[in-house]
Amino acid sequence: MPPLEAWEKVWINLDTYGSDFHAYIKCTACHGGDPDATDMETAHQGLILDPSSVPLSPCKSCHEEIFVSAADSLHNTLAGYDTALYERSSPEHYQALETMQSYHCNSCHATCGDCHISQPNSVGGGLLDGHAFVKTPPMSRTCTACHGSRVKNEYFGLNEGVLGDVHLRQARMACTACHTAEEMHGMGAASGSAHRYDGAENPSCESCHADQIGPQSGIPQHMVHKPDTLSCQACHSLSYTNCTNCHVDRTEDDVPFYSVEAHWVGFYLGRNPIQSEDRPYKYVPVRHVPIDINSFSAYGENLLSNFLTRPTWTYATPHNIQRITPQNQTCGSCHGNEAIFLTADKVSETERGGANLNVIVETIPPLFPGMPTPEPTQPPTPEEETGGEAGESDADFWGSDGAAGGE
Repeated sequence: MPPLEAWEKVWINLDTYGSDFHAYIKCTACHGGDPDATDMETAHQGLILDPSSVPLSPCKSCHEEIFVSAADSLHNTLAGYDTALYERSSPEHYQALETMQSYHCNSCHATCGDCHISQPNSVGGGLLDGHAFVKTPPMSRTCTACHGSRVKNEYFGLNEGVLGDVHLRQARMACTACHTAEEMHGMGAASGSAHRYDGAENPSCESCHADQIGPQSGIPQHMVHKPDTLSCQACHSLSYTNCTNCHVDRTEDDVPFYSVEAHWVGFYLGRNPIQSEDRPYKYVPVRHVPIDINSFSAYGENLLSNFLTRPTWTYATPHNIQRITPQNQTCGSCHGNEAIFLTADKVSETERGGANLNVIVETIPPLFPGMPTPEPTQPPTPEEETGGEAGESDADFWGSDGAAGGE
């Protein structure tokens, strides 16, 4: 979406905000300042730009259950980062990592206001709808504003030569169709999560496609594979972004920045590094994460002293689902096809040990004699999927015109 003009970011639209219940609350009740001041400078003393970011947020007054849960959710904390980084590090380095995070990570995590009132600061901020409170955040201005480099590019089909997700292109499903408010607010099954892959799969493909899984489905590919052999994404994802060697630092003026040595689009099946009762699959898509043993060297030496305690090729759930994919068209598209499996030659020499040994596929599933190999079916083109020009959209759905995006 195009950047907002400076005035658009702060303009309070009385037509929209005036009909909002929150308009009955005085501005100073949330934002502070001095309502009795006679000059602007005094009136703005103690001003709080984002009241939802402070510990005693006024949001709690009316939304206590949601607020308390959201305060500990993965959207608001750095628990997910801590889980990953601390496992690669050791306790004496945790403080240095926390300092690093204060410069490079904290600003990406969402307050109530970042989703329901304004765009996140990481993409320039600015009110969504003239200070009206938007119940369901518009996807392009909130969700993918932060989750852009991977999720957005995959879901929208912005990676060159790779289709967007069928749930978007055909069903016009926004993020909130699967990722519910309860999940985003850290409630229910998401309560107390230390990582996004904690606990049972939620959302899961089975939520909508239970009758298409297993021997009773009538789908040959689903009938011959046990449900715990492959994750759904193993057969139904397309290629996705992989990154390597990210480094963070600050300029002489203390402005944080990062650089990534390389990124590429590819598809790789590896052994499941987090196999459990909740995720029993033998093979899953694995993605190379941008971590490097020296990623945070600007903040201290050897901060990732246990670098390979955690794999650099990790469990992935790409957002580019299709019914027909290159790897599910015939038995031979997967069995005996070394190109799609994470074999040792695809892993850099410095990363072939440690936790990656649990991900690397030593022997790929063979193509046994007699396996049926029907003629492959070509995946649809973007034009065939949408029934028109690729990239067509309506403003309300995308939120590109400041619309609320629906309730």
